Amino acid sequence: MTRYLITSAIPYVNGIKHLGNLVGSLLPADVHARFRRQTGADVLFICGTDEHGTPTELSAAAAGLDARAFCDAQHALQADIYRRFGLSFDHFGRSSSPQNRELTQHFYRILDAAGLIAERDVRQIWSPRDGRFLPDRYVVGTCPNCRCESARGDQCDGCGVLLDPADLIKPRSAVSGDRDLEVRNSRHLFLRQSLLVDRLRDWVDRREGWPPWVASLARSWLTVDLRDRCITRDLGWGVPVPRPGFEHKVFYVWFDAPICYLAATKEWSDRHPSERDWKSWWWNAQDVQYIQFLGKDNVPFHAVSFPATLIGSGEPWKTVDIIKGFHWLTYRGGKFSTSERRGVFTDAALDTLPADLWRWWLIANAPESADVDFDFRRFAGDVTKDLADVFGNLATRVTSFAVRSFDAGVPSDGTPGDAERELADEVDGRITAIRAAHERLEFRRAAAETRALWVTANRYVQDQAPWAALKSDRRQAAVATRTALNLLRICASVAWCIIPELTSSVLAALGEADATPAWPQGSALVSLDGRKGLSVAKIDPLVAKLAQAEISEFERRFDGTGR
Repeated sequence: MTRYLITSAIPYVNGIKHLGNLVGSLLPADVHARFRRQTGADVLFICGTDEHGTPTELSAAAAGLDARAFCDAQHALQADIYRRFGLSFDHFGRSSSPQNRELTQHFYRILDAAGLIAERDVRQIWSPRDGRFLPDRYVVGTCPNCRCESARGDQCDGCGVLLDPADLIKPRSAVSGDRDLEVRNSRHLFLRQSLLVDRLRDWVDRREGWPPWVASLARSWLTVDLRDRCITRDLGWGVPVPRPGFEHKVFYVWFDAPICYLAATKEWSDRHPSERDWKSWWWNAQDVQYIQFLGKDNVPFHAVSFPATLIGSGEPWKTVDIIKGFHWLTYRGGKFSTSERRGVFTDAALDTLPADLWRWWLIANAPESADVDFDFRRFAGDVTKDLADVFGNLATRVTSFAVRSFDAGVPSDGTPGDAERELADEVDGRITAIRAAHERLEFRRAAAETRALWVTANRYVQDQAPWAALKSDRRQAAVATRTALNLLRICASVAWCIIPELTSSVLAALGEADATPAWPQGSALVSLDGRKGLSVAKIDPLVAKLAQAEISEFERRFDGTGR
């Protein structure tokens, strides 16, 4: 039986993430993990915070904290936000863990033994005042392209052009402001990816189920021009390099961060030694399907650099089977901006509206094949229509009628007729379509098919009108009510992986207590009679409709000028 190893891109520990980060990897990974659990599969869903690198050191210094204390606080903050969003990680680890340090150093040693590590001199910026080499992001100055005065040594956020520190006009240290910078040589280690091009290309060619643009992006990197990658940095915070002469260097974040997937699994296992062995998911794991969920900026590193580490080791580590990539979510025609707080960030989203409203809209509009723009008017219209008018209306109308007319129970009278038999066939077909979309990792399609099932359920209730039948044929009203209640159960069960909180409240009102509702099987509607006599609770409106005044306030609040 296939086991499913699911990972999402490891979010950087520095700063609260916006909705684009959420839908770009974390949320769809959670939806798929939940779906697979519903089908009875053995699932391991792993993530963590990426805690090393230049931005962490800078932010920690600005906060007056050492890097460890800063990361402790930021990790806890992010973990809490993701918990409140309903992300069901089996473990949410940390790249600064002892397990990641151990595994990162292991991979370095075995790659070195295989002749895939080389020492080379790199010309870097030296700050006499700071007494250290400055990584690219530690150097700031004026962009030679757009004249932005806060460009970094690796990239200008003003125009997006890639830079080297030496390109900057009037460069200075981001730490001390030192302008008397020098260019000196610094010795670094390189992963010789160029020696692995053929093996990597063969590996990519054997992958199946990748979105075409993801496979194309991976292949575009696998050319004769694939450069060896520097895997060390002149920093104090990170995984130490166990090599003579490199005592004051650490591994580059893009070398150690992906290894955190393995390390977080080991961390989970170390904390729960009575449970499954972590290595069975990664070592000779022939029965495991490994799926990564990534934003498009992370695809090259996970499709080339991380596989180079695993394949280059010569050890039987599990490599990814499917990379599900996502494009950008933009905000009202522009980029989300952390510095300006432009756009909806995850903490503010949870303070504004229930998590499931965001979950539904983001999955129903996931940027799978192109960028998608977020707009509050569109968001409000979609969640009102789908969650309030369709699903919410079904839940309230059906349970209210059962409570009022059948003593808060599932009525047992009557025998299903032609309408119910035809409905059963349609429902089975829709359940099959929803499941197929989830299995193909087509999230927008899965949401659309789920919505179609809700519409089918509402149409049946409207056509059968049990409130009208009750006046002349109580048995027919009982059949229609019983069928409608079971329809509601099915509608909630297949939507649970997307909107777990709303659907759990519906299932609880129908007497379903399972934390993870089973995926409906064939002839799901016909199995209804086994629920005769169970109690039903009235469901109040699930979702409040957003008023125009609220929408206008949200637009003002999140445009970057209303704070």
